[in-house]
Amino acid sequence: MARLAGVSRATVSYVLNNTSAVRISEPTRRRVHEAAQELGYVPHAAARSLRAGHSRIVLMPAPAIPVGPLYSRFLGELQAALGRLDYTVVQYGSVGLRGDEAARAWAELRPVAVLVPGGDIGPRGVAVLQRAGARAVVTLGPERVDGAHALLTDHSAVGHSAGAHLYARGRRRIGVVVPEEPGLEVFSEPRLAGVRRALHGTDATATVLPLAYTEQAAAELAAGWRGLSLDAVFAYNDEYAMLLMRALQDEGVRVPEDVAVVGADDLMLGRLLRPRLSTVRIELPSGRDLAELVDRAVRDPGAEPEVREVLGASLVHRASS
Repeated sequence: MARLAGVSRATVSYVLNNTSAVRISEPTRRRVHEAAQELGYVPHAAARSLRAGHSRIVLMPAPAIPVGPLYSRFLGELQAALGRLDYTVVQYGSVGLRGDEAARAWAELRPVAVLVPGGDIGPRGVAVLQRAGARAVVTLGPERVDGAHALLTDHSAVGHSAGAHLYARGRRRIGVVVPEEPGLEVFSEPRLAGVRRALHGTDATATVLPLAYTEQAAAELAAGWRGLSLDAVFAYNDEYAMLLMRALQDEGVRVPEDVAVVGADDLMLGRLLRPRLSTVRIELPSGRDLAELVDRAVRDPGAEPEVREVLGASLVHRASS
């Protein structure tokens, strides 16, 4: 490979092991990688881990609930950014495992870092992973966990944005769709609390509307809508908003004249509806920033855990409200 690339064996080693202590020009790196590709070279992950003293695996537990396009884009961006930093991202299917039991299963793979969504780990689980060699444990959820880096996501801000907007538009009897699908409580409960916080001390009311994500369930809710005497609805996210809005229109309920509708996530499909869907735009941290946090923590595992508030929420007003 060194002969094909026109460099020394040491240079090949530096490039393939992504050694940062030695400065290698980009044209030289490119020649080495092209030679490796031509020769069909595949690096030995275990050997590389032995040389580095740790693996390059970043483990991400596979979500136990359906994730929408917003979160999928975030995951894709994160995986690409970690790949550019020479980490291997592994998604672990841990369905049925939670808490310390899940942490022990993740630790068996000896990852150098673990990114944990939601509240699926506690301090003991963090300690289990660290004893197994994880240099960075990063949680993405509403609360920090001792020993882990934390990206705090306050979903009550989503509900607060929707509730404040509907109140400002003159709506006083506001329904809040709460999905019946298990696992979504970690998002739906804070969003409901946010609506209630926005309406606290006013003359407006918030009515909880449990809804399964099926056409039949939406049709049944729409059929009894007039008896609810609601003039607005925050429908958890754009998908539930579109589902309910179509059912309301089929029942002859006018949007927004009879009922204003707001979703969340700012999906493209919501802009294609008529009337166009008002929504709460959610801003997640960039995948590149999170990848850089992981890399810093791996390089300096003894550093104080970083804690950041990363979820932004802003109302996008369109014709449905």
